[in-house]
Amino acid sequence: MSFKILFMGTPNFAVPILRALHNSKHKILEVYTQPPQKKNRGQQITSSPVHQYSNKINLSVRHPYTFNTQKEYEHIKKIKPDIVIVVAYGKIIPSKILSLENTLFINVHASLLPKWRGAAPIQRAIMNLDNETGVSIMKIVPKLDAGPVLINSKIKISKETTQDELRDEMSKLGSKLILDSLDLIDKGEEIFIDQNDKEATYAKKISKSELKINWNVEAKLVIAKINALNSNPGSWFELNGSRIKIIKAIEIKAKGLPGDILNKDFTIACSKNAIRILELKKEGKNTVTASEYLKGNKLKVGSNILTNV
Repeated sequence: MSFKILFMGTPNFAVPILRALHNSKHKILEVYTQPPQKKNRGQQITSSPVHQYSNKINLSVRHPYTFNTQKEYEHIKKIKPDIVIVVAYGKIIPSKILSLENTLFINVHASLLPKWRGAAPIQRAIMNLDNETGVSIMKIVPKLDAGPVLINSKIKISKETTQDELRDEMSKLGSKLILDSLDLIDKGEEIFIDQNDKEATYAKKISKSELKINWNVEAKLVIAKINALNSNPGSWFELNGSRIKIIKAIEIKAKGLPGDILNKDFTIACSKNAIRILELKKEGKNTVTASEYLKGNKLKVGSNILTNV
């Protein structure tokens, strides 16, 4: 059968999943997304990626600034969706709405639950040096990301995997899994399996204080943070009074005090081994290779970023 679907999502990660649903036999009644926000230095008001795509394919969009329980409850009750599909919406759905009769609420979550419940599962998996992650389709319950899981699938993580690469791969996988899930539900073959709360870990939101690179940790952890935060918001350090965001780097076997500039190839020591910067972005400038940057900026080999000596 064709399900009547209410979709809730906001970032780029959710767009391919919305596209897959739009191109399927199912009917999307409406889309909920986060309201337009001011972005960048110009403070231009920008709609979410899901909002922009929904406009492109002529879907009705709703973007409440406050998820007023009674107001949204009455609205969702009125349009009578069979299934509400939530993909990184960014708002907690009130219990009253979750209790609507004859409506199933399911979530596409970017981890192998119960690992990495919460706001930043993709980044945390990379920063934690996990070898694998995945996508889970779960039933939504009031407790955050704690609902029973219908299906999941794994994805490998390498030392070179970036947030953007992993997000795109997971979004593609999520597009397949959500359609597989709807097929199971249509056939009456869905089996939701409870999570083991004792195995749960939490992927807290990335804080601004985490973006600055800490040279007093092993190089592999510095690389993991660079990859996890690439391309947005990015990880950075200060050099000669300027903030520099590292876009790409590799681990090098080398010794020095944490923060030492070891050579003219932009190799910086960590507590164990070092990193060699390959691509970077100076504040207010475009991304360049390290060699391009060094043509106009001299490195003081032997100096230390932390002590400025």
